[in-house]
Amino acid sequence: MTFTPFPEIVTPRLVLREPRMEDWTVISYLRSDKEVNRFVNRSCAGTREKAIEFIQKCLDDINRDKLINWFICLKEDRRMIGTICLWNISKDRKTAEIGYDLHTTFHGFGLMNEAMKAVLKYGFDEMNLQLIEAFTHELNTRSLNLLNRNNFKWNKDRVDTENDDNVIYELKTSDFIR
Repeated sequence: MTFTPFPEIVTPRLVLREPRMEDWTVISYLRSDKEVNRFVNRSCAGTREKAIEFIQKCLDDINRDKLINWFICLKEDRRMIGTICLWNISKDRKTAEIGYDLHTTFHGFGLMNEAMKAVLKYGFDEMNLQLIEAFTHELNTRSLNLLNRNNFKWNKDRVDTENDDNVIYELKTSDFIR
């Protein structure tokens, strides 16, 4: 599976497009805002330099087919509002992890659910994944509700060795509702 040319995805309200350097201000916000990062342990990209470095790393990893990271934009004005990715792809290319974040202004409108459905379809139908995983904080009710809405199941037998507060949810291709 190659991510060149970049697989842009269009949904009724969104465009999931390739990362661009001019999106650095939104990346800076998403990676430094306390509410967005309340349940996430990650390095901050609060400065212009760090945000651009993050975008460049995304582009490099996409070009090496290590991950696919879409920048979520509103269809009507192409304003970037979040990200969603399939990363941590297994060597046999059968499993990937989904990750996502969204500007707080756009919480509660079902936009991430719309983006997730499209990315899951891409992962299962285009990448031929057999399993998509999601690691989320056990108290992150928004994320847990999103995963449950998309038929992910909590795997009680798995533990995130890097974060004891995380739970691991899984979605098999056979359980994906198209």
